[in-house]
Amino acid sequence: MKDFSELQFLINNEINKINFPSHPSNLYDPIKYILNLRAKRMRSIALLTSFQIYNSDLKFAIDAALAIEVFHNFTLIHDDIMDNASLRRGSQTVHEKWDKNIAILSGDTMLVKSYSLLIGLDFSIQRDVLDIFSETAKKVCEGQQLDMDFENMDDLSIDQYLEMIKLKTSVLLAASFQIGALIGGASKSDALLLYNFGLNLGIAFQLQDDLLDLYADKNKFGKNIGGDIISNKKTFLFLKSLSIANDNQRNNLLSHYLNNDLRTNEKVESVKSIFDELNIYDITKEFISSYHNKAISCLNSVTVRDHNSLNYFADLLLEREV
Repeated sequence: MKDFSELQFLINNEINKINFPSHPSNLYDPIKYILNLRAKRMRSIALLTSFQIYNSDLKFAIDAALAIEVFHNFTLIHDDIMDNASLRRGSQTVHEKWDKNIAILSGDTMLVKSYSLLIGLDFSIQRDVLDIFSETAKKVCEGQQLDMDFENMDDLSIDQYLEMIKLKTSVLLAASFQIGALIGGASKSDALLLYNFGLNLGIAFQLQDDLLDLYADKNKFGKNIGGDIISNKKTFLFLKSLSIANDNQRNNLLSHYLNNDLRTNEKVESVKSIFDELNIYDITKEFISSYHNKAISCLNSVTVRDHNSLNYFADLLLEREV
């Protein structure tokens, strides 16, 4: 059984083998560019890891893992456009390096490619996998729309936020585990348990991402520190702070968070100081731990007892610094 680093090497090598045309260059160069940026390959590795606990011959799962990786990076291109982000993994975003129209079209082409990579699956599981993949793609779009809708909502609840990140982030990780298990020969009940394992793990992952956006080492993070605050994003940190703050803290938080006239550093530091007063770092870590525990509970219910690789994956995902 290959470990995490071996699977990461394998995925990177297989990505380099994808034969994208050279013409028109403004369509395909952005695709090659984003696929070759430094990345952990978490979702494609999730697929291969769950596959491996049922089947050791990875050649049957490579194309599906690539489909997940290409699809994920397609969503990042479009997400960066909508967020007006300038950096992705420490490098220029596609729409900054080229332009928005090129980025949209390159992303669309990646979506088509992700489906074409699934066509070669064994006919006995192809329909199930395509159904899962299509439903997941729809949910990711729903999550992104909710994320944009929430920008104009003043009464957003924590439950609504958790539902949004489940759709936008968690379902793709969950589907990766489920698809990998099905291709490997798992029962549908095991595959569903692994879906729920990934769903809870994905929520924990996004909460960790919210935390890292402000508390990460800026030399390791690869994105601007405090980007969510600068963009007025209503993250878990912000919503939880509002729910536990006293009147004075709440008024200060709102006045700083929604004030776009403040200098960037001043705005970030002012909001961070309020978060620190409320001990929001530790509170968020507790929420992350609770979803991690739910994920492990699902994992412990699968029929295959040797799933240490998935335990390791879960721990690694939540110990990351980038």
